[in-house]
Amino acid sequence: MGSNKNYKTSEQPRYCVGGPTFRPSQSLEDRDRHDAVIRALHERNDLEMAIKTWFSIDEGDGDEYVYHASVSVKLSQVQRIIEKGGAEGLHAWYWAEKDGERQPLPPPPTQDIDSYISIFLPTTATASALKSFASNAKRSSIRSAVASHLVSKRFIDPSHPFHAQLSSIPKTKTKALLPCNPYLDFWAWSCHVLQWCAIYMHHFGCALPTHESLTILKILSQGRTIADVGSGNGYWTMMLRAYGLSVIPIDSAQSEWRVNWLEDSEDHAINGSVGDSGPGAGAGPTGTTIADGAAWLSSQQGSSQDNDGGKDLVLLIVYPVVGPDGAGSFTRSLMAAYAGDTVAVVGTQNHNGYTGFRGMTMDEYMEREHGKSGWERVVQIPLPSFPGKDDALFVFQRKG
Repeated sequence: MGSNKNYKTSEQPRYCVGGPTFRPSQSLEDRDRHDAVIRALHERNDLEMAIKTWFSIDEGDGDEYVYHASVSVKLSQVQRIIEKGGAEGLHAWYWAEKDGERQPLPPPPTQDIDSYISIFLPTTATASALKSFASNAKRSSIRSAVASHLVSKRFIDPSHPFHAQLSSIPKTKTKALLPCNPYLDFWAWSCHVLQWCAIYMHHFGCALPTHESLTILKILSQGRTIADVGSGNGYWTMMLRAYGLSVIPIDSAQSEWRVNWLEDSEDHAINGSVGDSGPGAGAGPTGTTIADGAAWLSSQQGSSQDNDGGKDLVLLIVYPVVGPDGAGSFTRSLMAAYAGDTVAVVGTQNHNGYTGFRGMTMDEYMEREHGKSGWERVVQIPLPSFPGKDDALFVFQRKG
């Protein structure tokens, strides 16, 4: 996210800046290569080499791409920070008040980190793994506090007709039986080594889809197409399609990404820099449509039929921007334009103001401003998070 001025538009490769031979489909299908990269990452803690290998970045020591987030760094600089370990307070993510002073806490032990990661693995039953994570936590530990928070936030509407399916997503015996989800494996490594890694969003996106979240969206979509509004570099669209869903990615192309996961549109290039952002811009039959999301939902955007507010679509909003005034105009405009009955939102479930609204979570917004219109929360489940984020999938449906 943010801007990167190191590469001119005309010189950008197709799917990864600095990786002219990278093709998402080929890398995702080569599970042996993927597994080898992840094994080497755990053995050597060399994220720079892992990223370059996985994304076929072949610029040697001359990789000048700058990742812009809370700070601006190059990949080589990130690797040097990793090698410092916890020195100089770099891993001081957890704090407690003691004697009137804010003091750093030691990081959780490896066993607790492994147990946290297991909550989100496709080889575990999420509800059972979360229960185990909570029941085996030591009193007053970081694990205990995290478990208490996640358990209190998790919600599956007991009155929903698909409650049994939603609350017990079957686990898989081996990850190899499911579509490759590289973000999950890179994230799991970072939980042990860094507990956070800003460059991930430039390669994968702002939030990490899990087997449980993707399966829940498949159940609730009931064969309908999902409109992924604010689709960014297409990682959620790519994963949803791998799970057998029909997805239309729509993005205004205001953010920049090092990687584009969608191979099927000649009109959508890396960093969203190709194409007009007005009506009729965009895409092939399954490629990203470059358009304002609310305008696309409510009006005819270069197609033969009016979208009619997306009444026959499921609306997916991943990491909605808060906006400079904190009022969440992006989310509000989409809700005003949407005429369907199912909205899924990926965002933070605490009051950090990182997604949606400043000082208000998505479930609070929907209850306060749309509850009287029949909208009800039917699902809220945790997603893998980085420190301070506290990500979740919310799903709301309009009743009656």
